[in-house]
Amino acid sequence: MPKPIIAIPADIREFDGTTWHAAQSQYVRAALNVADVMSFIIPAFEEGNDTDAILDRIDGLLVSGSATNVHPSLYGAEARDSDGPFDPARDATALPLIRRALERGIPLLAICRGIQELNVALGGTLATEIQEQEGVWDHRKPQHPDRDVMYSIRQDVIVAEGSCIARYLGPGSVQVNSLHRQAISKTAPGLQVEALAEDGTIEAVSVIGAKGFAIGVQWHPEYWAETDAPSRALFEAFGDAVRTYAQTKA
Repeated sequence: MPKPIIAIPADIREFDGTTWHAAQSQYVRAALNVADVMSFIIPAFEEGNDTDAILDRIDGLLVSGSATNVHPSLYGAEARDSDGPFDPARDATALPLIRRALERGIPLLAICRGIQELNVALGGTLATEIQEQEGVWDHRKPQHPDRDVMYSIRQDVIVAEGSCIARYLGPGSVQVNSLHRQAISKTAPGLQVEALAEDGTIEAVSVIGAKGFAIGVQWHPEYWAETDAPSRALFEAFGDAVRTYAQTKA
């Protein structure tokens, strides 16, 4: 059968006075080269997207990281200028896709902004500028001209024994490239914490009672998916789940 297809919700970007619906190459390449699936980039609109029409045509949902943050109004907080930048069209596209994909049992992998969207979509909240909290490390991206240095694998996370993600990474300490200034604050009722940074920051979750693969990670497995074993394991597991769903649907 042909390769299954996943959806990646787009970000809105402005270039040369024109609006673009965009997705970072690392996510598309990891999906193609490691998960072995094709990708549709879903346009981001504040209204007008038909969620079920999109999901009818795909076999998995990859919710990527982004330079923007989920708008605080979506989890009951007041927005400050420092909480941005925001992308309301991405919010309005990704959150309904997440909720409905879970209802339909469509495999879901949520990364960085994606794990935050997953938490908000299911009723959780976010903390911003976490490096200012007592006892919390500075998880922000280091300023460096070389992106490989910025995204280098440098931080330990502790994967809970018996967790969903432990099936792919094993329990205990795993090194990752976690780069963020926001994080899950109140965990959504439908999520289980799968991995923590050593400072207690939530770094991975799974959906309780999910019909299929449904995992979110705060780090960036897409960046080194072709060369780093834990990153590859996550994308391979996602790809396997997508193929299983596609075969069942067929």
